[in-house]
Amino acid sequence: MKAIRVRAFGPPEVMRLEEVPDPAPGPGQVLVRIRAAGVNPVETYIRSGTYTRRPALPYPTGNDAAGIVEAVGDGVRGVVAGDRVYTSETVTGAYAELALCDAARVHPLPASVSYAQGAAVGVPCATAWRALFQRARAVPGETVLVHGASGGVGSAAVQIARAAGLRVFGTAGTTEGIALVLREGAHAVFDHRSAGYMEEAVAATGGRGFDVILEMLANVNLANDLKALAMGGRVVVIGSRGTVEIDPRDTMGRDASIVGMSLFNMPDADRAVLHAALVAGLENGTLRPVIGRELPLSAAPESHVAVMSPGARGKIVLLP
Repeated sequence: MKAIRVRAFGPPEVMRLEEVPDPAPGPGQVLVRIRAAGVNPVETYIRSGTYTRRPALPYPTGNDAAGIVEAVGDGVRGVVAGDRVYTSETVTGAYAELALCDAARVHPLPASVSYAQGAAVGVPCATAWRALFQRARAVPGETVLVHGASGGVGSAAVQIARAAGLRVFGTAGTTEGIALVLREGAHAVFDHRSAGYMEEAVAATGGRGFDVILEMLANVNLANDLKALAMGGRVVVIGSRGTVEIDPRDTMGRDASIVGMSLFNMPDADRAVLHAALVAGLENGTLRPVIGRELPLSAAPESHVAVMSPGARGKIVLLP
């Protein structure tokens, strides 16, 4: 099979499309023929060698994908060859024609959902759901601000929060991105290229501020986020590309919290609850992953440049 391998940490060009042996499922494993693989910012951090986790070289990359079950190993129940599935983690990498997964990391993909959309569930939708409900503990009636709401995680967060009965605001940086966020259900969207956009956002809450802020670029926004929180508000840090200076008094005066999160830290019990909720959302149509670009597997280096570029609109996927 063809698969992307990383043989050195560095720029996107270190990813190479190679011919490698087909994997075979062992006990408790599922072999999936990949129809689409998701591209996520965290994969660029790992590839560059700047992430807290550094896999041994060479390594396969990618975790979320969608496809058809090719074979199952001994002891696997509830999944059979021919099933449509999405993956939340792989053993052998999702940037490939075939991927081995632990059975617990394979989830049903409804027939109404495309493979490209399925490849946008395992990381972006899971990140959004965990940030909202397992980290921020958001409840219906609260107000949430989603930074970068036109991207893969952000657009999922808008849909999920709106379906759960929250009042949803977003930020985006292009005319097309703003239109996308409104289309996905946000009550209002603010252009983060404009000076004073956070003041406008707070004013839209009647001056009360936000109960929850989902932050994709904490090194840029966190200090201002803290000033925009309501009493008891929570900022969930989903992404950051550097350090930031904050005034702790902005948390003290509001009884506010800064909460970090990573899907890598999720307990199995939380993961089971999360994916049950995501599958239900896919089935009932309240979760509709937005696809921004589809690229061939050989364009993996290009995809890593694109996913880190400003003005993201939806999820980038690779097609083997």
